[in-house]
Amino acid sequence: MLHDDEATIQRVIGSIKPLDEQAMASARARQERLTKPSGSLGRLEELSIQLAAIRRQTVPDLAQKAIITMAGDHGVVAQGVSAYPQEVTAQMVQNFLLGGAAINVLARHVGARVVVVDMGIAATLDDHPALISRKVAPGTRDMTMGPAMSRREALRSIAAGIEVVEEEVDSGLDIVGTGDMGIGNTTPSSAICAVITKKPVEHVTGRGTGLDDAMLHWKVEIIEKAISVTRPDPDGPLDVLAKVGGFEIGALAGVMLGAAAHHVPVVIDGFVSGAAALVATGLCPVLKHYLIASHLSVEPGHQAMLEWIGLKPLLDLDMRLGEGTGAALGMFLAEAAAKLLVEMATFDEAHVTDRKLES
Repeated sequence: MLHDDEATIQRVIGSIKPLDEQAMASARARQERLTKPSGSLGRLEELSIQLAAIRRQTVPDLAQKAIITMAGDHGVVAQGVSAYPQEVTAQMVQNFLLGGAAINVLARHVGARVVVVDMGIAATLDDHPALISRKVAPGTRDMTMGPAMSRREALRSIAAGIEVVEEEVDSGLDIVGTGDMGIGNTTPSSAICAVITKKPVEHVTGRGTGLDDAMLHWKVEIIEKAISVTRPDPDGPLDVLAKVGGFEIGALAGVMLGAAAHHVPVVIDGFVSGAAALVATGLCPVLKHYLIASHLSVEPGHQAMLEWIGLKPLLDLDMRLGEGTGAALGMFLAEAAAKLLVEMATFDEAHVTDRKLES
């Protein structure tokens, strides 16, 4: 008999279907009739077609937008892999709740609500109407000593992400962005990337919060030790998550799966969201068609992640903040692409002569 969380995950994965071919064809046909040379809006055209296919609508409406920012702490921080102390995770979550962080500014700019979730902060936070608690534990365990979490905790984190996004769907959701907060979380993200893509740890590990050369070298050693100790299965995404992941990473994977099951496009942020996408697409390969890569992070492993999944980022702005900031910008472009498809006049409507067709 399946555990409840495992059953939830399997139900959701079973609900994720290939993109709607009819909506895709209709959107492509409309693009060809709009008052512009074919292909002149470049990737915005393809993005609009992808959005139509995900939403099962020839003219997709993306009015209801949310960015879900998952927060959690990591036991491996005890090994000195971050330039910031662990208590900053809780402090930044408070900043999110007060509306003062970068993600709040950009979310307001694009008209998205910010949903903040405590998946495993190593502190007790005061109740706040804007804070959702799905705490699995007060931080993961130190992955240099053994698995970061149990298999059951990994399942719980994914299922919690599904629960959160399904609640947002019930409130009205047309497009969702993923964000993260967790001091030290580029360390498990690098570990996930190295294991799944089979790239050398040193090639996919970056400076995170701003490490100097010596700390970066130490971070690589710590990740290599964790992988050696825990021996995650590269072909088992759940095993990788449990051995070297984080609660917020599992939850973001759940958000991606849950959104896709409800035909909601997912704009993923940077490196940590990329790690979640590796886990999620490993569990459900068809999911990749529901994902939109917002930007290319400065973290060196991010490009390897996106190439492994088969995604091309919309932006390259040398960003590496997380929180969902890149996702907010990607969401702006997604809505712009959809509006071009919906609101532009066709040649017939505008009484503009179309290009000459060869006989």
